[in-house]
Amino acid sequence: MSANILIEKDDRGVATIRMNRAQVHNAFNDALIRELTHAFKDVSDDDDVHLVMLRGEGKSFCAGADLDWMKTAANYSEAQNHADAQRLSEMLHHVNTCPKPVIALVQGAALGGGAGLVACADIVLAVRDARFGFSEVRLGLTPATISPYVLAKIGESAARRYFLTAERFGAEVAREIGLVHETVGSENDLNGAADRVVDQLLAGAPKAQNAAKDLIFTVKNRTIDTALRDETAARIAARRTSTEAREGMAAFFEKRKPSWTKEGQ
Repeated sequence: MSANILIEKDDRGVATIRMNRAQVHNAFNDALIRELTHAFKDVSDDDDVHLVMLRGEGKSFCAGADLDWMKTAANYSEAQNHADAQRLSEMLHHVNTCPKPVIALVQGAALGGGAGLVACADIVLAVRDARFGFSEVRLGLTPATISPYVLAKIGESAARRYFLTAERFGAEVAREIGLVHETVGSENDLNGAADRVVDQLLAGAPKAQNAAKDLIFTVKNRTIDTALRDETAARIAARRTSTEAREGMAAFFEKRKPSWTKEGQ
């Protein structure tokens, strides 16, 4: 792993993935996209990782596409551009479907693909003066690759405004439309808010959280019919007989911390 990505893991099972291209506001290029993909594959498969924090070094979270990368892509054929976009799509997919909870901590700019990356996180905390936007149409492009993830978060109505106007908007607006969950006053406050969310996540059973995340993807937008009701009943039945559930229920009735918490280890 090169210096484009920094990864830290602590003894609680918290992995922090930092984009480390501060000089260009952590803008995407081929290397950063490739390394983010590998990083999320690695943490997804690491049984010692309970949750993931995604951050950007420097003044910004991620300003979208790197200018040099865009210049190069402008000379690609349509087939080359398709392959290039597929690599970005794969990276976003691995962030979005990471079985561990993913928290994005946003400061400065989160624009274009950077805003799409925000949409792939489960929980998003942002400094109030952070700036968001989908600027693609002003360059004659569209936010196609990020659109499935953004629409899942902000819905059609907000997308019809912000995809078409390409206007910048602040963290409070991002919170109102569902892209951000909580805003804070400063980067120091961002760290404090992250600590609170991490504590809440560490109290949950890791495999149950993985199953809950998969449940969301499975159930969303489906008709509530007999098949769905039977599937959800089967899922809870399987969880009730799991080792985690037996330990969680025993800890509850014995008024102690379950084994997956730091206090219970």
